[in-house]
Amino acid sequence: MSGRILLVTGTGTGVGKTIVSAAIASLSAKAGKSVAVVKPGQTGVSGDDIGDADDIKRLSGVANVREFVRYPDPISPAAAARISGKPTLVMREAAEQIKALAAANDLVLVEGAGGLLVEYNPERETIADLAQLTAAEVVVAVLPNLGTLNQTAMTIEALERRDLRLAGVVIGRWPKQPDMICANNIVDLETIAKRPLSGAIRERAGHLSKPEFLSAADAGLSPAFGGHFDAADFRQ
Repeated sequence: MSGRILLVTGTGTGVGKTIVSAAIASLSAKAGKSVAVVKPGQTGVSGDDIGDADDIKRLSGVANVREFVRYPDPISPAAAARISGKPTLVMREAAEQIKALAAANDLVLVEGAGGLLVEYNPERETIADLAQLTAAEVVVAVLPNLGTLNQTAMTIEALERRDLRLAGVVIGRWPKQPDMICANNIVDLETIAKRPLSGAIRERAGHLSKPEFLSAADAGLSPAFGGHFDAADFRQ
């Protein structure tokens, strides 16, 4: 029986996709599940530079991490491949590799680049296409600040139009001292998602030690992802 495939996307760049992925991986590994992590396309790194998959490995302790393609320029995978002259990601091949990993693991986490509709190749395929090809559930990482409501609404609308399953909305960087905008956006984010928040991970969690990060993941993710985050308490 194949394991669960969770695809972590976001409303854009820098919203905490890597931290959310690492948090889910960390809690799943603690629960005794076999976990594989995939970064289909990494941009902004070259050679032996540390990429998002490496950060997930460091924070979660999950050793089975894969990166399919990487490009030096910090732009979309399709544009970065065009500039570098390197091959683009073939989405069907990526999907087959992910499904093979799912056949051998309890959970496969796939972290996208940028937002849901960022293009990976000349065929204009996106991480949404990969979600369809793998029948993945989608986790959306968001920010809590000004501008997030429109970005979140567009992302979820794009998911719904493609009949993709939303596994949850997680705030990727919750500030230590949230302002009035952040506090009030919680209710609206839940209204847009048509469900309670699935988590809110403290800001700068990526700078924590592995044990500290595990604790932050437990506090920042709902029971659906192995944590103890309570949306109703958080809303208060």
